[in-house]
Amino acid sequence: MLDFWWLVIFGFLIGILASMTGVGGGVFIVPILTFFYAFVVNSATSTSLTTIIFTAIASTVTYAKQKRIYYKTGLILVITTAPGAYMGAWLATIMEERLLGLVFGIFLILVAARTIISVFRKKTQDKQSAIVTDTQLIHSGKTIALGVGLGFFGGIASGLLGIGGGTLIVPILTIALGMPIHYATATSMFTMIFTSISAVAKYYHSNLIDFPVALTLAARSIIGAQVGAYTSKKLSGRNLTIIFGVILIIAGANMIIKYH
Repeated sequence: MLDFWWLVIFGFLIGILASMTGVGGGVFIVPILTFFYAFVVNSATSTSLTTIIFTAIASTVTYAKQKRIYYKTGLILVITTAPGAYMGAWLATIMEERLLGLVFGIFLILVAARTIISVFRKKTQDKQSAIVTDTQLIHSGKTIALGVGLGFFGGIASGLLGIGGGTLIVPILTIALGMPIHYATATSMFTMIFTSISAVAKYYHSNLIDFPVALTLAARSIIGAQVGAYTSKKLSGRNLTIIFGVILIIAGANMIIKYH
């Protein structure tokens, strides 16, 4: 088991990656807590989501200053992501630990594959950014209906796996809704505030949250989130995305091996 103070370093690095990519950081926090600190999976997921609340708020403050958040679209998605997150948290409290670990491992690998494949797609996101605005999105009934429907499943994944929801919300925003990637990551962090709070409310009643660990991670992830939010605008993200995908594959494989 690693020393408790390693959490300070982990929290800072996770905050940078979480804010930059809009995923929340749970894809790193859960494996770290289970591998290095012997957490059971549902305790790791609940502690992860508690940390993500603070990371999401810190990122949102910075992204708000950069005017990169689609508030209207984000709030509409919250209508289903928040209830979905609560349901996911409830499922996590009744699922067997081994099954939950396997589900999380498989999920990480699938997300990694999708992330890496997206890097090599020929479509440019610059064209998207010139077409879709927040106002245009909310006036497109079909598009919003699709986003809201898919958002429910993103919420379930958030509460069940402790990931905050960004790993699904960002693809939903970019692919299903056509939102520019730099705005999607910012909007994802905004919606994550509500999604994570909803799931944490359920986990709190189940007494599964390790608050000292969550607050230690959060204290540094807040700082890291500022760094990630400020630098994300200047980076293309191609190499970072590939590295991120490889890390997810490694983490997912380790989870599957551990709970096989």
